[in-house]
This record gives sequence, C-alpha cells and structure tokens, in this order.
Amino acid sequence: MTRPLPIAASLVLAFLPLLAAAQQPAATAGNATKGKQLTFTCQGCHGIPGYKNAYPNYHVPRIAGQSPQYLVNALTEYKQGKRKHPTMQAQAESFSDQDIADIAAFLSNPK
Repeated sequence: MTRPLPIAASLVLAFLPLLAAAQQPAATAGNATKGKQLTFTCQGCHGIPGYKNAYPNYHVPRIAGQSPQYLVNALTEYKQGKRKHPTMQAQAESFSDQDIADIAAFLSNPK
C-alpha cells in the first residue's frame, strides 16, 4: 500500500515543469538590420542563381525565407560541430548567439 505524499511535496511536484521552463534561457531577439550586414559573405554561395556553388559544383540550400528557428538551429549546430561542412563550420564559429539571431531575423523575412 502506498502512502499519499504530503501536500507540500505534491505542490513541488506539480510545479516542477514550470520551474524547469523558467530556467530555460530566453530566445535571443534578432535585429534584421544587423543580420543583413552579417550575411554579406553568405551571398557568395547561397546567392548564386540555381543554388549551385561554382567550384566544386554542388547544391547549396536556399536560406532566404527559412523559419528563424530553423536558421538558428542550423547555424548553432554548425558552430557546435554537430553539422559537418568546413566552410559553414568556419563561418558559424565566428558568430555570437546574437549574430545568429540577427542573421535568422534577416534571412527569415527577405524583402
């Protein structure tokens, strides 16, 4: 036979998910104007018509218009080495979290 938890313990267990969520860092707000400046070198590969890199010739993904979260995740994974591509890893390693948020803000809303 199990004994019921004391009221205080029940309350703590009920609010644990809220406490965990409160400890998560807030997403960094991006500045599209700054992001535009940071994406200048991106155009060298991602801005080529047909999304092909000139040398060697391979498909380059479309980044303009992607969701901000996708862009943040991709750049963060390159920065952390979870995604493998030498050029993208080198680019992403030079970006701060704020830079990544700014880039995502700009690329997700191309005009």
